[in-house]
Amino acid sequence: MAAWIRRRQGADRFPLRLGRRRLYIVPTRAGLCFGIIVFLMLIAGLNYANSLALFLAFSLAGFGLVAMYQCHRNLLELNLTDALTLPAFAGERGAVQLMLANDSRVARYRVTLAEAQLPGVPASPGARGAATSDLPARATRRLELSVPAQRRGVVHIERLRIETTHPFGLFRAWTWVHAPLALVVYPAPRGARPMPAHPAVQFGEAHRGAGDGDEWLGLRAFRAGDSPRQVAWKAYARGAPLLVKEYAASGSRLRLFDFAQLHELAVEARLEQLARWIVDAEAHGERYGLQLPDERIEADQGPQHRHRTLMALALYGSGTTEGEHG
Repeated sequence: MAAWIRRRQGADRFPLRLGRRRLYIVPTRAGLCFGIIVFLMLIAGLNYANSLALFLAFSLAGFGLVAMYQCHRNLLELNLTDALTLPAFAGERGAVQLMLANDSRVARYRVTLAEAQLPGVPASPGARGAATSDLPARATRRLELSVPAQRRGVVHIERLRIETTHPFGLFRAWTWVHAPLALVVYPAPRGARPMPAHPAVQFGEAHRGAGDGDEWLGLRAFRAGDSPRQVAWKAYARGAPLLVKEYAASGSRLRLFDFAQLHELAVEARLEQLARWIVDAEAHGERYGLQLPDERIEADQGPQHRHRTLMALALYGSGTTEGEHG
């Protein structure tokens, strides 16, 4: 069935509008029970020639037909504007985010991003959680679904399932989205070895006082023992929490994390230790670079540099370049 649906719909590209041909609808368990009860009422009304029973049976049947129409209408012409994945460390959980837009004058209720199908993982609705939201008229929403990140590398997400059971839970309408999504899984940050330093740089402890040539690191939460002179009083006066300004002597710390220096460890253990160093160096506001057998990343710092270095570790040995998943 999944292969037939994929052939019928083809590959999807965002933005995407949900037309009639790609929506599917079936009764839920409650809907089947409802249908059986209405059918039994109809049989009983015919058997006993009870007009009141027949009236009630036909009224409930009409109610069910309206519920089916409204359930199908809840997804019809809904816009899926974009989708992206959030990277994660191995052993944790990543996330898929789907952006929805409702450009009609009618609100959409209980729209659910129910499943992200991973290769080699059997479909099990609800096992990975679901994200549900209401969309008012002319509004946009973002749904985020948690997905498992078991092993380092790139996990290709085969399809997403969007569904709804609005208004009464008697029917389930759904659609599959076959979008080219890939989840990057970083190596798990493990290892207890001390961080190495670049041999060509004089090293000193990062300090909190500002001086000539000092490099601004940013703000962090106040901790006991911090000097009152380093508190960001202007930000505190504007209602921000108590923050402390951090500086480091320019060029005082420069780390070079070399894959070859960990030659006594297995490959995965090396990558995990490198990931541990990268996470720790970024947390301390230090500049760091990465040397792999087939790639070198110069020293820098910041969220983008952290992602770039961890991505290089995630893709190591896969034969895939960063640009293909960046």
